[in-house]
Amino acid sequence: MLNTGLRTGEVLGLINSDIDLEKRELSVIRAVKEVSKRDKDGTMCETELIVGGLKTAASKRTIPLNRTAIEMIRILRIECYFGEDSPLVSSQAGDFTRPSTFRSRWYTLLDFAGIPHKGLHSLRHTFATRLINGIEDENGNLKTLTVKQVADLLGHTTTSVTEKYYVRREPDKLSGITDEFEL
Repeated sequence: MLNTGLRTGEVLGLINSDIDLEKRELSVIRAVKEVSKRDKDGTMCETELIVGGLKTAASKRTIPLNRTAIEMIRILRIECYFGEDSPLVSSQAGDFTRPSTFRSRWYTLLDFAGIPHKGLHSLRHTFATRLINGIEDENGNLKTLTVKQVADLLGHTTTSVTEKYYVRREPDKLSGITDEFEL
């Protein structure tokens, strides 16, 4: 999630055939969500797992995979692979994983590592912020993407949501930024 910017439901909706490691890309075409069911008096009685539609039409997209994402996919496939038509992140039986179960596993991992709790969505925010604010390459050059490019990767219809909620100010990155712009 940290290297793709996918939403939790999108990650859980991936099946192995949605991923092409040779082309270094994955296709987001479905999501998984849990919906609370209520009985006649309005009391919540159970949750239903729904595999299907995405949040918006723009959510259907192709995501390029970096080396880290590819390696993580390979590790997941070694640990738990039930075939091309099975979920990448599957239950022990090879079925789709419930978002609540996935979140619970995430918090257990954070606890084990001694890391304060942050929601899974924070990975998406970190992905977007790092791409827009820049990442230094091995030569010290700052590599960045435009807000439009990041909005497309995140599946946002417009850049306004990306700018408002996913871009964090990092004033320390401004030092020397205008050195090459002599006007």
